[in-house]
Amino acid sequence: MSFPRQQARTQRFTIGVPRAFEISPDGGRVAFLRGRDGVDTATCLWVHEAESGTATVLADPRALGADDENLPPEERARRERLRESGGGIVSYSVDDAFTRAVFTLSGRLFYVDLVGDDTAPRELPAATPVVDPRISPAGDRVAYVSGGAVRVIEVSDARPGHGDRAVVEPDGPNVSWGLAELVAAEEMGRYRGFWWAPDGSALAVTRVDESQVNTWYVSDPGRPGQEPAALRYPPAGGTNADVSLAVLPVGSGSGERPEPSWVEWDRDGLPYLATVGWTSGPDGTPTLVFTAQSRDQRTLTLFSADPATGLVAPVRTESDDVWVEIMPGVPAYTRAGDLVWIGREAGGERRVYVGDDPVSPADVYVRGVVDVDGDRILYSGSPAASPGDVSLWLVELDTGLSAPVEVPGHGCSTATDAGAHSGVRSGRLRGDTLVVQHRSMDFAGVRTLVLRGASTETRRACTEIESLAEAPDLPEPRVEFWRAGERGIPAALVLPSWYRPEQRPLPVLVAPYGGPHAQRVLHARGAYLTSQWYAEQGFAVLIADGRGTPGIGVEWEQSVHLDLAGPVLEDQVTALRDAAERFGCLDLSRVGVQGWSFGGYLAALAVLRRPDVFHAAVAGAPVIDWALYDTHYTERYLGTPEAEPKAYERSSLLEDAAGLERPLMMIHGLADDNVAFAHTQRMSSALMAAGRPHTVLPLSGVTHSPSDPTVAENLMLLQVRFLKDNLRGE
Repeated sequence: MSFPRQQARTQRFTIGVPRAFEISPDGGRVAFLRGRDGVDTATCLWVHEAESGTATVLADPRALGADDENLPPEERARRERLRESGGGIVSYSVDDAFTRAVFTLSGRLFYVDLVGDDTAPRELPAATPVVDPRISPAGDRVAYVSGGAVRVIEVSDARPGHGDRAVVEPDGPNVSWGLAELVAAEEMGRYRGFWWAPDGSALAVTRVDESQVNTWYVSDPGRPGQEPAALRYPPAGGTNADVSLAVLPVGSGSGERPEPSWVEWDRDGLPYLATVGWTSGPDGTPTLVFTAQSRDQRTLTLFSADPATGLVAPVRTESDDVWVEIMPGVPAYTRAGDLVWIGREAGGERRVYVGDDPVSPADVYVRGVVDVDGDRILYSGSPAASPGDVSLWLVELDTGLSAPVEVPGHGCSTATDAGAHSGVRSGRLRGDTLVVQHRSMDFAGVRTLVLRGASTETRRACTEIESLAEAPDLPEPRVEFWRAGERGIPAALVLPSWYRPEQRPLPVLVAPYGGPHAQRVLHARGAYLTSQWYAEQGFAVLIADGRGTPGIGVEWEQSVHLDLAGPVLEDQVTALRDAAERFGCLDLSRVGVQGWSFGGYLAALAVLRRPDVFHAAVAGAPVIDWALYDTHYTERYLGTPEAEPKAYERSSLLEDAAGLERPLMMIHGLADDNVAFAHTQRMSSALMAAGRPHTVLPLSGVTHSPSDPTVAENLMLLQVRFLKDNLRGE
């Protein structure tokens, strides 16, 4: 079997890798999701026994009659935002005591008991389709969304027509409750729209009114009998959804529905609802906490709210003259009620704070708080000198410990593995038990370890949750790492396994993402599988994380403010020339560039503005006109088109079409609801009007990322053929 087909059928070797971890209070059991092998897309719910190391299937979607073709539109949209291409059970939730889990299959609601002798999954007679079910902290109720309404069903009274009720329903056209709007899920990392109070008495729920948001229509010419799908999409400078927040008492279901308690804050000045959660005071009284961000994203304020009255009070505000990043995992609270936050002093880097005290070192690039449990804080970050390493740091407030988590060697030996290791953010730290996933250049795939005794001083046991992912049929990646140019751009060069220095210099394939929120130069073997396959076809593959990418510092990230084109392209050219001088095996007369999404934009940008350096490009799902991309992402970097027209002129590509003199292939899914096909269509029209030859591959029925194995395989083969045909040299 060819590598492209194997990579496609294994979904980039992610099928069979354990994920989505939940830990029991005593640390003895870990729930997780995984298929039965490396090509099984029917993801099952498992439980791992931490002492014995054994794993048991709790729920198999095939045994429950799941049909991934029969998903409600809201669930398809949610999965698209999450880039979730798997099937079966793709998410679940557990109660606080780890006695029960709930999940949805084909729009139906199921629960399974995690303790006792009878652990067979059971279906609940909920209103269908069911979207995003969440079990209550006590495990006795399940909240979910159906038809734009938030509903609650009693697990103990699961008879048809009993115990299932709507706590709130749509109160107007284009209004929904309990679901994240597009920009929240796509750009802010908020994929939810409702949250249980710690005592289970109420739900905090978002109300989303999209009446004033632009309507775009996503159609598929390959299916002329199918009506176009209407999509509420807010382009840069456009009107966003009106998002408000209310607390809804759950009640018993008898009598009249309680009135919502509206949470009031300055929604005109801080319209973006970034995070929502709850905390409990010393007496157990629940308090609602949320963060809201200004439209220009220069201010982010944390509020607390009284759930009974909706009255709010500001707790903390972060401001920045460029933008404030929404950081994962915060706000959070310690057992004593102290705020855990990621903040930044003027001119400095982000740090983890407990109250007003920083607990992360000044020389660590903080990526996010992974979890907080009691007096333990787990956060992820990178040493300043090594942005390709992503480590976990554990802080114990009661002992004063603050140190990187050491990862045992294979077989849970006492030896410590080197390389990148990160906690899975969907997982949990509970008590003194920690789940760690470890990726490294030293071994293939992913190792998942359950550590009893979170710090090395108290570690009692270690077991491993087996990965069932297939091993790639590919030589071990041959990668050289270095920091390129005066700026120290993180770079990696991938060479063919068969190449020797005395052979003819190789054509170069520059393969960046190159933009915000994505880092490609990592010290993990799995990050270079696709690049190694391209190298085996006869290319030297160069990957560089230039300005704008994460991993180095705030100033580095903010270097693209008001110009998404100049700095990112300049850094790719710098890395290319530095590589040629350093390694001596690159033929700079044959340089191709390839990328997807922002990387697709960068590929098109490269041949349009630097044809002296780049000789052919493959641009997948490229952003061409930034005025067509969404508000939250685009305005963070460029402002609005009305306020910063020059920034949009510098960064967009339509005006460059007439200057194309190098081969350009654009690939785009016709059903893409993130980067609309209109980007590629408009570019193709501009090129046609200018008489410039180019190639367009429209993908029928494909969204932002192709998931069909046949399509994904053939795309790789077609791209190689295009690049080889156009990089033959003189």
